[in-house]
Amino acid sequence: MKEADSKSQDWKDKVSNHAQLGGIETSVIDNGAGRGTRIAWINTGTGLRFKVVIDRAMDIADAFYNQHSLAWLSHGGITHPQPFADKGIDWLRTFGGGLLTTCGLSHVGGPESDEFGDRGLHGLISNTPAEIISIIQPDPRSGELEMSITGIIRETKPFGPSLELKRTISATLGKATIRIHDEVLNKGNTAAPHMLLYHFNFGYPLVDEGADLLWNGKWLPRHGEENAKIFKEGNSFKKCPGPIASHLGTGEEVVLVDIEADIFGQSVAGIYNEKIGLALAMKFQKEQLPWFANWQHWGKGEYVTGLEPSTHPLSGQAKARKEGNLIFIEPGEKREYDVELEVLANEDEIRELLERFGW
Repeated sequence: MKEADSKSQDWKDKVSNHAQLGGIETSVIDNGAGRGTRIAWINTGTGLRFKVVIDRAMDIADAFYNQHSLAWLSHGGITHPQPFADKGIDWLRTFGGGLLTTCGLSHVGGPESDEFGDRGLHGLISNTPAEIISIIQPDPRSGELEMSITGIIRETKPFGPSLELKRTISATLGKATIRIHDEVLNKGNTAAPHMLLYHFNFGYPLVDEGADLLWNGKWLPRHGEENAKIFKEGNSFKKCPGPIASHLGTGEEVVLVDIEADIFGQSVAGIYNEKIGLALAMKFQKEQLPWFANWQHWGKGEYVTGLEPSTHPLSGQAKARKEGNLIFIEPGEKREYDVELEVLANEDEIRELLERFGW
């Protein structure tokens, strides 16, 4: 359904149920490692449809535009949440990939230990179920085209810290857009450390040999220029390669980007695949998420790139605390974050996006 159709209401007397056009459908996985996990399919009526994993912090697993998958899915796919998979790199055992895996709320980065405790890879939140407090369906007959699902995800223990993530994922009938609005509230009575990273994972066929990665800003290889093979001056590291041998197993590279913002404070990143005529644009506020990482893992059979806005440069809580840039949320204080993904298939819209990157 095109947006213009919703305005002309040519379909008004021809549709009995909004689900014929799109909407939100909840269900429970009944087989495999994800058995018992609650999910919600959201259909925008444009060819864009995606699966919200309610029991995994309302992260997003599968995502499709018409016949094209947008997301990378790991071998394990969706697994049931494991709240105590927070030691060392145990987080990887339940990492299903998916369009979005949330990292945080108090630690982002590798495993570490200090006088403030032990912290596993990328924190706890993605292994935590949500309490759904609202599902709003579209009502096209009355002109209401918005749909949303809202839930509360808690990272808490007695005596603190106690952080609460209120997440709303919304969409509009007739628009190929996903909107994520997050509010992180300190429900405890002491200041709580806070880090947050949106681990967006893109895969075939959106990501394929020759596809272009779109981001601008000053960049630095995460593990130093001396250890970089891809992220070197003169390399075409924004052009996706085919699978490469050095990325078998744990091979990967990550670049940290001080991403550019426009005069309105908005940062934009994305992917363009000319071969299938699709682009994806990611938009967020630089003030909210000042850092950005591009993860590239071009392993055979594990072919993925991540575009990851964040509050910190993957530093981990210990280093951020030492350097004085760890965020602390005071009791009763709230921080808000907004990220939008838009799929573009129109040539003019794609051209407009590319012009932002100097094409």
